Amino acid sequence: QVQLVESGGGLVQAGGSLRLSCAASISIRRFDTMGWYRQAPGKQRELVATITNDERTNYVDSVKGRFTISRDDAKNTMYLQMNSLAPEDTAVYYCYARLYYDRWGQGTQVTVSS
Repeated sequence: QVQLVESGGGLVQAGGSLRLSCAASISIRRFDTMGWYRQAPGKQRELVATITNDERTNYVDSVKGRFTISRDDAKNTMYLQMNSLAPEDTAVYYCYARLYYDRWGQGTQVTVSS
């Protein structure tokens, strides 16, 4: 059974940084794509960033230049480095990985205070 476990969320002031991690229970080389979604209260879930098996990346416009998605195959872990955080980045962040279908982590809360 594939498990994804996020960590690294927390409370940070505007302008600060956080790094989220998503650790997988299997080799992440098996996943076609991995990525991060977020969901703010009262809003729909939003795709934030993706990274493919050959490390092609994609970002939603609102985080370009501030967030960086990466992966460490040796550690079976994907990361989301978030810099210059703003209150509108406040959300629960979910990692996902696609192997035949999308697998999801449990989410980690990111709160950015103004």
